[in-house]
Amino acid sequence: MIVAGCDVGSLSAEAVIMRDGSIVSSQIIRVRPRPEQSAKEVMDSALSEAGLAYEDIDYCVSTGYGRERIPFANSSVSEISCHGKGAQWLAPAVRTVIDVGGQDCKAIRVDEGGKLVNFAMNDKCAAGTGRFLEFMAKVLGVGIEDLGPKSLVAEKPIAITNVCSIFAESEVLHYHYERRDIADIAAGINSAMAERVNALVQRVGVEREICITGGVAKNTGVVKNLEETLQLTAQKLDVDPQLVGAVGACLFASDELSKSGK
Repeated sequence: MIVAGCDVGSLSAEAVIMRDGSIVSSQIIRVRPRPEQSAKEVMDSALSEAGLAYEDIDYCVSTGYGRERIPFANSSVSEISCHGKGAQWLAPAVRTVIDVGGQDCKAIRVDEGGKLVNFAMNDKCAAGTGRFLEFMAKVLGVGIEDLGPKSLVAEKPIAITNVCSIFAESEVLHYHYERRDIADIAAGINSAMAERVNALVQRVGVEREICITGGVAKNTGVVKNLEETLQLTAQKLDVDPQLVGAVGACLFASDELSKSGK
């Protein structure tokens, strides 16, 4: 049985291919102008890596913001359900999933089978999302991938007090013009990000164990601050955290095949 999951989000697109319950290939790309373009490009790469063609796929599930515009998908499932199911499959003890993507942040609670129990989402403001970190990194003149490592060597972390991303940007600019140490500013940015994410998590309640998915899970500074705030250690996953939604989509595809008796 060969299934595929395709996750097209606001900043990146991911594809995962599974054969008989094991991942055989995966790809991540920056999104293209149109969702269908992103989906085809990332799936083409995943198929090439696996030595497969579209006709070899028994079932494909799409997810993410662009899920309704992926022509080769057999059905679509929300990214909330896919991240919950994917995370629990990768780390069976997980019951709370924190998905921090480019455009929104989600706190998800699942049961022992990865089924959605409760969730809360912030998609009204850039604060608490990958966009926020992109804005702040641009202000500092560093890559978004540098914010985590730099924050870990901060000696005098700066508090970012504004909850609005626009005002926070002005605050960061002020410190940058004052020539404050970039590491200290980065630490403040990551701490502020973790506080915003924590506020969302508290709305659904924290049930052990936890894991963090999405691109922001790669920011070691945000993860460290969030773990300290929650007083919990996030479960480490065996795949890139950006792939979790696509993994969940694969699992839903497998479920559909099982229902049909194939």
